[in-house]
Amino acid sequence: MPVKQITVFLENQTGRLAEVTRILKDENINLQGFSTTEARDYGILRLVVSDTGKARKALKDAGFTTHIADVICVEVEDKPGELNKILAVLAKDNINIDYIYVISGTRIVLSVTNLSKAEEVLTSNGVKLCN
Repeated sequence: MPVKQITVFLENQTGRLAEVTRILKDENINLQGFSTTEARDYGILRLVVSDTGKARKALKDAGFTTHIADVICVEVEDKPGELNKILAVLAKDNINIDYIYVISGTRIVLSVTNLSKAEEVLTSNGVKLCN
């Protein structure tokens, strides 16, 4: 089952990230995981939260540009080789990964080119998907 991710485009200015987290706090939205990337003038913040719709509305109302995307979240065991097992399964079935990030020690978010095929391949190979 896909997980909804919010992408927020931020100006590379002091306090912008703090403003996003304040909005989530004020709306009582739990931040379950995130990833940031940056360029010289802007940043991209990817969020997995407890209430995607409410978070997106609050962020848009505050003037942030956002985008919602479906991603896969997988549970991995905390032992050597587990990430490789997942990546090898996807590579074997020619599923490209656009980006990947960890949202806790044992949960990984993947953006892939073919979401339904990736879910099918992973579950048939014993990989547990997050809810």
